[in-house]
Amino acid sequence: MTSARPRAPGEEWEGRSGSCGPGGAEARQALPGPAMEFPDLGAHCSEPSCQRLDFLPLKCDACSGIFCADHVAYAQHHCGSAYQKDIQVPVCPLCNVPVPVARGEPPDRAVGEHIDRDCRSDPAQQKRKIFTNKCERSGCRQREMMKLTCERCTRNFCIKHRHPLDHDCSGEGHPTSRAGLAAISRAQSLASSTKTNPSPNQTLPSSPSASRATTQSPSRTAPPVIALQNGLSEDEALQRALELSLAETKPQVPSSQEEEDLALAQALSASEAEYRQQQAQSRSLKPSNCNLC
Repeated sequence: MTSARPRAPGEEWEGRSGSCGPGGAEARQALPGPAMEFPDLGAHCSEPSCQRLDFLPLKCDACSGIFCADHVAYAQHHCGSAYQKDIQVPVCPLCNVPVPVARGEPPDRAVGEHIDRDCRSDPAQQKRKIFTNKCERSGCRQREMMKLTCERCTRNFCIKHRHPLDHDCSGEGHPTSRAGLAAISRAQSLASSTKTNPSPNQTLPSSPSASRATTQSPSRTAPPVIALQNGLSEDEALQRALELSLAETKPQVPSSQEEEDLALAQALSASEAEYRQQQAQSRSLKPSNCNLC
């Protein structure tokens, strides 16, 4: 007696379908497969040249596209948003340390600030020892080799913010213009030099400006004035006039801009008048070379 081999499910179905007649082949084609059981499984690759159905699709983190494993890289599917993920950190050229940079900030500025403050290399530390005077204006990080102290608020500033109008000076008094400050300092230095080293050629003032000053203030004594020589230039005459005006009125910072401009204009006019008078005297003293036959 022979034992019967157990039939597989497919063979048993074929036997039954064969016994039913010609409809057995149609019944075999209607069997459910894996694709029909999970129709939503997987996704097609978004690359136009691929479009393969991948059951484990990958999503691009830059453009949010669905791709297969072969085209998920930025360069493989020519991603248009790859620049948003391409973030490069600059490296300090002196100490080789990565410097963090904010989004949209130029890397050169961040590297420069790192060299000025945090870099531990020998050249950077040597430079930091030289530039030790930091600007005290809010928001400015510039350092200078020498101190630039404001005379009104006694604070240290850089070259860009050294003027009272540039750093919103909070000191007392009205801010003086740059030309006025330069003229006052130059005249004060000349006045101090003439007081310490008096010249033997000092005489009383003979110009109209000096006579007007004596008539306006009769109680004051006329200060000594150096007489103009033939070789005196226009700049020297202007300096002498500023010295005279500061000697007649005690040298002090003017209270307002109008008074300062008026004093400067008077000094310029007086120096111009004295220079013209000196030129006229020099022309009259020169002998004439013309001989009448």
